[in-house]
Amino acid sequence: MRKPLVVALCALALAGAGATPAVAAAPSPTGADTTTGTAPATSSLTDVVNDTVGAVADTLSGLTAPKAGAVNFAGTVSLSNCSGSVVRMPDSAASDPALVLTNGHCLESGFPAPGQVLTDRASSRTFGLLNASGAKVATLRADRLVYATMTDTDAAIYRLNTTYAQIKSAYGIDPLTLSGSRPAAGTAISVVSGYWKRIYNCSVDGFAYRLKEGDWTWKDSVRYTSACDTIGGTSGSPVVDDATGQVVAVNNTGNEDGGRCTVNNPCEVDENGGVTVRQGINYAQQTYPFTACFTTGNRLDLSASGCTVPKP
Repeated sequence: MRKPLVVALCALALAGAGATPAVAAAPSPTGADTTTGTAPATSSLTDVVNDTVGAVADTLSGLTAPKAGAVNFAGTVSLSNCSGSVVRMPDSAASDPALVLTNGHCLESGFPAPGQVLTDRASSRTFGLLNASGAKVATLRADRLVYATMTDTDAAIYRLNTTYAQIKSAYGIDPLTLSGSRPAAGTAISVVSGYWKRIYNCSVDGFAYRLKEGDWTWKDSVRYTSACDTIGGTSGSPVVDDATGQVVAVNNTGNEDGGRCTVNNPCEVDENGGVTVRQGINYAQQTYPFTACFTTGNRLDLSASGCTVPKP
């Protein structure tokens, strides 16, 4: 699971950025964001720290970020510990409350346990909304955690207290659309990190029948070609099909040290139980199954026909 070293970034900010981007981007093996509570009347210490981290990330990404073609940052978001995106289902209406997609391991409450599925929980999580160039234009706030799990997939979906139409009217930004179809091997993709303001370009190399990392196992995971060398803080980034502009997966992990099935070192397990370790290769979880699970008004319905995501 890919998450940033916030302390290292704050130290960089206080020191005037005297280190290299590689040091600042070192991934953290574990730990969860603990930002909770309602919006304060004035900026909290957490907000100040997050703004400082974001400023340093902007500086570093300006030095290292590759340029993407048609895919840009519009509609992506930065979290205090991860990346994410404002998303719509294929049938979502402009008047629906907007949704934000990220990883289950990015929850403010910590990692869900194996087998655990969270639904309809109160949340006041905040997200920094980015425009096409990667500049933060607004702070969006959730009112519910709609769904989250790290079982079979690694995903969390929040509901905002604003609609797509309100976001469009105020900031001129449209949501990203979740594709209703499974991506194909060879598809050109972009992994768009709102945390680092960086876009990684590669292709779908193939799929892992099972991807095991520590106590968690994920099904039918997307495996990238090596060009998508994602780092800590890219967790939750939307994986965008370059041809359609639609989201086909959510970035979540990679094998850092060549370890076998350990945290930060996922392994692939085939249908016969055979294990393959691919050091330096990164992965994402497919998102098309969620499109069958949301009905009118962006309401989650886990009993809907075709909804196959894990249930509580």
